[in-house]
Amino acid sequence: MSPSKKQCVDALSALKQHTTVVADTADFNLIAKYKPQDATTNPSLLLAAANKPEYKHLIDDAVTYGKANGKTNDEIVDKTTTKLAVNFGIEILKHVPNRVSTEVDARLSYDKEGSIAKAHEIIALYEKAGISRDRVLIKLASTWEGIQAGRALELEGIHCNLTLLFSFAQAVACAQAKVTLISPFVGRILDWFKAAKPDGDFAGKNDPGVVSVQKIYNYYKKHGYNTIVMGASFRNTGEIKNLCGCDYLTIGPALLEELKNDASGMTPVLSAEAAKKMDLPFVEEYHEKDFLFAHNEDQMAVEKLSDGIRKFAADGRKLEAKIKEILGF
Repeated sequence: MSPSKKQCVDALSALKQHTTVVADTADFNLIAKYKPQDATTNPSLLLAAANKPEYKHLIDDAVTYGKANGKTNDEIVDKTTTKLAVNFGIEILKHVPNRVSTEVDARLSYDKEGSIAKAHEIIALYEKAGISRDRVLIKLASTWEGIQAGRALELEGIHCNLTLLFSFAQAVACAQAKVTLISPFVGRILDWFKAAKPDGDFAGKNDPGVVSVQKIYNYYKKHGYNTIVMGASFRNTGEIKNLCGCDYLTIGPALLEELKNDASGMTPVLSAEAAKKMDLPFVEEYHEKDFLFAHNEDQMAVEKLSDGIRKFAADGRKLEAKIKEILGF
């Protein structure tokens, strides 16, 4: 075939040559359409999917489980909600070859032991269904308590995805804890800077969310950390293109479709080889007081972490309200 007749490679296919693409959705049909390697869920995605009649059987099964295993109304709701998240995860794993992320309740973000207990409950449900823990990532907020819960769980062979990550200090602490994966939030960082500096130029490579993830990726590769960097929360395809080469990127359906219809291709921006040549000072092991101070120095990160936890907790309450409605509580 002559060069002029060669079929153009769409941007999504080109991206997949350099970065593992993860679907940020709990809709099985969309996952099947875009063929990502992994998928990630959260309460808001589960709530949206739970309102679709084709998923009623998953809700019914979760309700049956909750009623059988909870003693009080609150326990029944909690058990049902956890089982529903796992049910969706099990179905998602039929469509992706690698892993699914299942979230620990955001209201446990400052409770290390509570987070560990909920992670054990989630993994037990997956394993009872015949799913190996190697195919599941437990999603935890990147608070000090969440990071230390991740450290403890990783020692048990339970892999973790540390989310709501906005500061370099959070990223360093996660690497030191040897968690499997982090999810720095590109778009939410951009949102904060746009609100704080309405006249700022944040286009393309100036996007502060992109700059943040590039810095984290390069630091990890420079110093030999194995923790996977998965950029998340994108506002446009330009952010994605400027992170081509990052380990993983988790992308919502609208932007996946836009990339699929984009014939302009994709050029790698990040590489481990280039990072290893950079002059990036090493950060010594954090103690809690050191971490809290370093994180607190980043006003954006402090505000976005607390805001993110509140929003995820609110989404969790909305999902619980849906479950209570179904249960008749």
